[in-house]
Amino acid sequence: MSRREEILAACAKVVAMPTCVRKAGSLLDGPEADFSRLARIIEHDPGLTANLLKVVNASDPVGTGPVLTARAALDVLRSPDVLRFFISTGVAPYYVHVIAGYDQAPSQFLQHSTTVALASRELARTLGMDAPDHVYTAGLLSGIGKLLLGAYVQVDLRDILRLVFDRDLAFDRAEEAVFGITHAELGAVVLERWGLPESLTKVVRHHLRPDGYPGLDPVLDLVHVGNVLAKMIGLGLGADGLNYEVSNAVVERLGITSAVLDTVAANVVVELRSLWDLFLECSDDFCSL
Repeated sequence: MSRREEILAACAKVVAMPTCVRKAGSLLDGPEADFSRLARIIEHDPGLTANLLKVVNASDPVGTGPVLTARAALDVLRSPDVLRFFISTGVAPYYVHVIAGYDQAPSQFLQHSTTVALASRELARTLGMDAPDHVYTAGLLSGIGKLLLGAYVQVDLRDILRLVFDRDLAFDRAEEAVFGITHAELGAVVLERWGLPESLTKVVRHHLRPDGYPGLDPVLDLVHVGNVLAKMIGLGLGADGLNYEVSNAVVERLGITSAVLDTVAANVVVELRSLWDLFLECSDDFCSL
């Protein structure tokens, strides 16, 4: 069995994404759970969002098409009791202890994922684009494959970094050389198996190499640049660092300039300040993972 086949076989058994926000479970302990607080945590955590979209899209309770955002999924669930059941039975047991192979603490992964999501959405606003609501969700889930590799696969960072520095390979191409699969493709494969909509899974699959997507998708373009910008901001940066390729075609399509990047980065940093309490709850000092 090839390394790729081993990884896919291991992740085929995954029934819920690991998550790095323990606060969601603690909010269920009291007789009166803070529903609004719980909803806020879910909206900004990639593991919880993926699990929620899986449950809601599988049940298709309203028959109006795929649910693409955590907020829409929460509106479908409506009842705090239903949400508490979802958290306590489907998510609470699954916590990731470390993103092995990427040198990221759980809080760092959460920070980076949120920064990608915010940057993708803010980029659309700055460019005056009428982007779909799911641009935030797509950005948030784009790195979900790292969670899977960190939780279920033995990753040796040295083999990957050796290719990055000795052969001057982009990090995802080094992943592919070592594993036979990238974290982007792995994330997409699992989310597809879960029944998440193609409008999300195709962005997860192609966000690192958008030129390989046979078509044009503004959300894909926004998340590609949003990911690059998040790495430039530097919050939650892992061992993969800035070692990824940037699509010149996407930069030209969107009309990206240094002024645009500066504006987006400044606005994202301001937004991140309002979420700092969530990051603290998942830091080593506040969260015993």
